[in-house]
Amino acid sequence: MLVDDHQLVRVGLAALLSADPELRVVAEAGDGDEAVRLARTVRPDLVLMDLSMPRLSGAEATRQILAELPETKIVILTSFSERERVADALQAGAIGYLLKDSEPVQLVAALHAAAAGHAPLDPRVARVLLPGLAPAAPAPDVALSAREAEVLALVGRGLGNKQIGRLLGITERTVKVHLGNIFRRIGVRDRTSAALWARDHLPDLSS
Repeated sequence: MLVDDHQLVRVGLAALLSADPELRVVAEAGDGDEAVRLARTVRPDLVLMDLSMPRLSGAEATRQILAELPETKIVILTSFSERERVADALQAGAIGYLLKDSEPVQLVAALHAAAAGHAPLDPRVARVLLPGLAPAAPAPDVALSAREAEVLALVGRGLGNKQIGRLLGITERTVKVHLGNIFRRIGVRDRTSAALWARDHLPDLSS
């Protein structure tokens, strides 16, 4: 399903994707409200979602769609690469984040990756999330490795395991191992508590 408030963009995307035999556009929406309504009807496997739209933003539409259709994979396609917008979209549950000036072949490849369960992130988007993750120790009485501190910081920003693995160049399984170690070291039992701990103790998140 294509979601963008500019019809010309939707027409261009539909034409691009129709050339791929493995991709089929099942619906188009011009704003977030319409996207939520259409998603209930067509139950798309994959949604390509704009962020800035009237009536309901792409991030909020993402939250609402995934609340009802958690298996749907949503990829953001936008012109915005500011960290706050990226973090908000990923916290909403988007599996990927692409920019509108991406090459067509890169966009199609990213959609195939998302459909396969991977987390496509534009390298420029990844760079806005990475600065300042480590190596400073998160707290004087907690000894985390540099990699554990990186993982914890990204958890604090709301990223899922797939996005973290993609950013850091490690497998999702490795991320889970790091999380288990982190939980033990900081004395928490779940991801939400770890994220709250990170926001309280990591300078880059608390500022």
